[in-house]
Amino acid sequence: MATAERDCVLHSWSVQADWDAPTVVGGRGARLHLADGREILDMSSLAECSNLGHQHPRLIEAIRAQAERLCFVTNAWGAQPRAELAQALLERSGFEGGRVFFTLGGADANEHAVRIARQAARKPGGAIIARERSYHGATQLAMAMSGDTRAKALGIDPRALGVHHVPPPYGYRCPFGGRDEAQCGERAAAAVADRIDDLGAGNVAAVIMEPDAGTNGIVAPDNYWPALRMHTADRGVWLIADEVMSAFGRCGEWFAWQRHGEAGRPDLMTLAKGLTGAALPLGAVVLSREVAATLEHEVLYSGLTYCGHPLACAAGVAALQAYEDEGLIERSRALGVRLLARLQQLQTRHRVIGDVRGGHGLYAIVELVSDRQSRAALAPWPQTPPALKALVDEAMAAGVSFATRGNLIVLAPPLVVSEDELADAISLLDRLLARFFP
Repeated sequence: MATAERDCVLHSWSVQADWDAPTVVGGRGARLHLADGREILDMSSLAECSNLGHQHPRLIEAIRAQAERLCFVTNAWGAQPRAELAQALLERSGFEGGRVFFTLGGADANEHAVRIARQAARKPGGAIIARERSYHGATQLAMAMSGDTRAKALGIDPRALGVHHVPPPYGYRCPFGGRDEAQCGERAAAAVADRIDDLGAGNVAAVIMEPDAGTNGIVAPDNYWPALRMHTADRGVWLIADEVMSAFGRCGEWFAWQRHGEAGRPDLMTLAKGLTGAALPLGAVVLSREVAATLEHEVLYSGLTYCGHPLACAAGVAALQAYEDEGLIERSRALGVRLLARLQQLQTRHRVIGDVRGGHGLYAIVELVSDRQSRAALAPWPQTPPALKALVDEAMAAGVSFATRGNLIVLAPPLVVSEDELADAISLLDRLLARFFP
């Protein structure tokens, strides 16, 4: 008799006694295959990471071929797929002359980005400015940088680690009292500039922000990121773009900042998740030429045994080729427009939908409210309303997995999802909203 996972595995972000998820035994495209024979349409790319869907044949073949040649060598030695992937990332990001530091995932990519920024800026104890209602990972420094309620539950003191938070560019609930999205974006960017000035630019090593997608559900106004870039550059402070969730087509570009062109180019960016289509764990910090040059003749005091693992890098090379050859970046951009339009149609029919945002790619947020006029939340953040939990359970019974956080429904299907699958999922959501929020 097979051992029940709930009896022997410690599951993250879960009450262990309550955990009771189905077992996945396979997948294809945007669908997961369960041990009980059911198929589930994955409308969240699991944790916004399976951008290429499940069991993409190109990734499987690349991993198999690399395993036959070389499974592992530390990064004290060279490995062909590591060099290939680094060069491909520099080319697609336009960071020619820069360098790539490989990590194991997104959280340690953000930790290493901060360490590198502090070393490159010659500010070993330099302050880091992040934002409230953000998420950068679950390691100690990454959680300190996250403006997340869970950091308080863990007893993490951001200031003790040199982290300072500013209010977010939350257009729907603007913490600066902005009258519209543009004013909120302008004021949110100015708040970062003000914090740098308060601390003194010479004491600030970097600003780290998410350009677009994230589990926080905030999609910044269009003018926010270019203004943030301008303010940080004017003050000589490195800007780190946390692209762990937003890259590789999720927001309609290779990297979300590229929607703003050169006006949005950061000094460093962090990657993971879609970097390998989640086939294997891998993260990266991409450094501009200017940042990399400061480190050229000194020891980099950082590193992990599995940094740049050849198997993972081979998967990364194959993933980038798949995105390009299959036109998935452009496809995500086109489908994102249609997804947003369809959700806006739902908004006209369901009073519980207060706001719909995103749609730059296959990433959109539906925010539910108890009263559209006052924008009162159904439950205090980040609690999930019981009716929304019931909706998700019913959707799963109908063969569709929706992701939620607090009052938000997070829609981020694999970029390979078919148009029919996408339409069916939104139609199901339409029916369930009518049922659970009449």
